[in-house]
This record gives sequence, structure tokens and C-alpha cells, in this order.
Amino acid sequence: MNKLIYVVILSLGISTYSFTQELAPYIKVGTVNASVEEVSKSVMEALKSEEFFILGSYNPAKKKNLKVIVFSRADLSSRAVKVIDRGALAAPMKIGLIDSEGNTEVSYTNPEYLTRAYLRDNFTSFSSTISDFHKDLKSALSSIGNEFTPFGGTVKADKLKNYHYKIMMPYFTDPVELAEFDSFEQGLNIVRSNLKSAKGNTRLVYELVYDNAKVAVFGVGLFDPEDGEGHFLPKIGEGHVAALPYEIILQDNVLTMLHGKYRIALHWPDLTMGTFMKIMSTPGDIKDSMKGLTE
Repeated sequence: MNKLIYVVILSLGISTYSFTQELAPYIKVGTVNASVEEVSKSVMEALKSEEFFILGSYNPAKKKNLKVIVFSRADLSSRAVKVIDRGALAAPMKIGLIDSEGNTEVSYTNPEYLTRAYLRDNFTSFSSTISDFHKDLKSALSSIGNEFTPFGGTVKADKLKNYHYKIMMPYFTDPVELAEFDSFEQGLNIVRSNLKSAKGNTRLVYELVYDNAKVAVFGVGLFDPEDGEGHFLPKIGEGHVAALPYEIILQDNVLTMLHGKYRIALHWPDLTMGTFMKIMSTPGDIKDSMKGLTE
């Protein structure tokens, strides 16, 4: 009977540990004896070698010792957008670079962790795509480092599709609606215009637009000195810098974002309630900043 179950699992393309394995949100590639900018160039070249494309990059909180590179690939991007409930959020992946006494620590968002959370019940049909994506990502980044160790806390794989931090906290299915426009095109133009003018101390880090599907994902840098990244990131941990930038998504004429209490907890799953309380205003602050981009 056990052998039969094993064969069924393999036939579905699901790894044998999927149901019980604890997954971490990040993978550490290694530490490189070079500057953040030097490593950034090497990482981008390495990604392109496996047909990944760069969506954008920036220095979170305007700190030169921190950098994030956002990337994707056609196989993941083209399929994720077909998942109607904000599936396109699963397309962008991120690499975090942190200066550490003259060396640069390199990490990336764990593709299986995020796609399980964002694609939810659709993950199973994506498992082979995610497996190939991650295999090729590790191959590309092997020229940068060879540690590939998970970190950042853990969540059981089968819990990610319905992840929430604590009782009464929001789920993926509890997004914040920011605006409803007259059309997709109007929403796209308004958000682009406001980001271009850096309204509310924001910055456009990347956009991923699917014109035919009428879906657009924007990665937004939050630079307000009082309540932006410089305020909350040091309190919850710069080691998770690959969590940034924060996303908003336009689907048809409706602009939404993941609730801050969900989005932050998902990327910092080992956050204590005491530390979370130190950024109690952050989810609302982020909402206000993103809502400002709709006006």
C-alpha cells in the first residue's frame, strides 16, 4: 500500500516531502568577497544565462548596503497569470544582497514557498514548472555561491496555501482593495503616472504587465522616512531584504494589495508578536501609501 501511494505521488509530480516538509521563505546562496554593486552585476549576468529576465532592482530604504534584484522567467510568468485570483503575484522572484563588513551576502526568495502561498490550490499543476525554475536558478547562481541553505523561519508546506500568522489574522484571500477604475487602461495610466512622479515618497521598482489578460503587477519602493522601509525594515530584520519591494496588483479595473498583516508575516514567519507590535502601524501605513497612488 505504501509503495502504491508513493507511485501515485510521483505520478502527480509532487515531491515526496511536500505534505510534511517545512519550508523556509529564503535560500542563502553564500557570501562573496566583493561589493554589493559588483555582486549585483555578476548575479544579473548569471540569471540571464538560464533565460531569466530582470524586472528591476533598487536599494531598499535607500541604503547602499542593501539591494534587491527582481526577476522572473517566461515559463513561470506565462502560467502564473492564468490563475485568476492574483496568481501573477507568484511570477516575480527576488534576490537580496547585503553588505557584511566588505563582503556581500546573497539570498533569494524560495520559489516553492511563495508559489505554494500565492497559487494555493493551483500549486500542484505548477509543481514541475517550479521544480525546473528552481533547479535552473540554483544552476545559474552556483557561479556566485554554493551554500543554498534555507533560512528565515519555517512553515509546513501544506499550510502555506491557507497561511495566516495568528488567529483572527488575514489570509491571502483577504486582500485590501485600493481602488476601482473605469477601465484597466485608466488604472494602469494613473498608477504609472503617480509612480513616475514618486508620489508619497514611492518609487517604481518594476512592473510586469500582461495587456491581453488585463493584469499588471507593480513593485513599489516605500521611501517615506517616517513610515516607509527605513522605519520598519530594521525592526523586523534586514536579513529578509528579498521580501521587498511590496507589490500591488491591477486585475481588470480593480487595484488590490495583500494585507500587510499577511504579507509581512508570510515573509517573516518567525516574527514574534512582540516585534510585530513594534510595527503595528506599518500595515496601515503601507495601505495609505499605495492608496495614494490611485488618486
